[in-house]
Amino acid sequence: MLLDARTVALPRISLASCSEIGARRSNEDDVRCGRAGLAWYAVLADGAGGHRAGAVASARAVQALEAQSIERVSLWSPEALADALRIANTEVRQGQGDVPLTERMLTTAVLLWVDPTRQQALWSHVGDSRLYRLRGGRVDFVTRDDSVVQDLLDAGLLTLAQARKHPHKNQLVAALGLDEELAPHTVSGPETVEEGDAYLLCSDGWWDSLSEAQLIETLNNADTPQHWLQLMRGCIEAQNVPNQDNFSAIALWVGDPWDRS
Repeated sequence: MLLDARTVALPRISLASCSEIGARRSNEDDVRCGRAGLAWYAVLADGAGGHRAGAVASARAVQALEAQSIERVSLWSPEALADALRIANTEVRQGQGDVPLTERMLTTAVLLWVDPTRQQALWSHVGDSRLYRLRGGRVDFVTRDDSVVQDLLDAGLLTLAQARKHPHKNQLVAALGLDEELAPHTVSGPETVEEGDAYLLCSDGWWDSLSEAQLIETLNNADTPQHWLQLMRGCIEAQNVPNQDNFSAIALWVGDPWDRS
């Protein structure tokens, strides 16, 4: 049997992560990323809690989501991705102990799977940690915040400028650990991956400090995913915001976003 001499070049995946404490006493963000078989995964969580540290919630969620990604990514379906979030939710809830609802530890979560052999991506999230896709010089907001402020924005009751300064901008309406019956926001089907795509998973401490223009500008000036994170981190730190929240991100590149020849 003769093999076809024609070959299809698969997109090259590269990724990097960053998690900074900011001006807080502890870092309640957690990140993991890596390869599972032929696919790649990235997961980020931002914890919060009453008498229990949010760091515990985010760690439990990320550990569960990493394990589920390694186990389930070969199934390659939105259902498998959503199930991974539900299992992580159970893990967080089991760590609650017998505490009142108002004191429970909670966490956001955003999960991305990319398979270069299929040239497809899947994602899901709960809370206000975000996933962006930068493609062809534009920023695609592929997740919607589970927050009070986002609901007000959608209802036309706030402007974007008002939302950034709203006193309840960090108040969530959904999170891991909050409800037994979790309904994660999962992409309806695999999305096509294109050469030059750049994905950014980030906590609110990261995205709240950067404009859309800064995301594009730093990407255009970056040589690698790690360099891109460094440039964005520099923009955040240059603002010298009092009581800066923890800020974390994962960058995943499909090929080279700056090489469009």
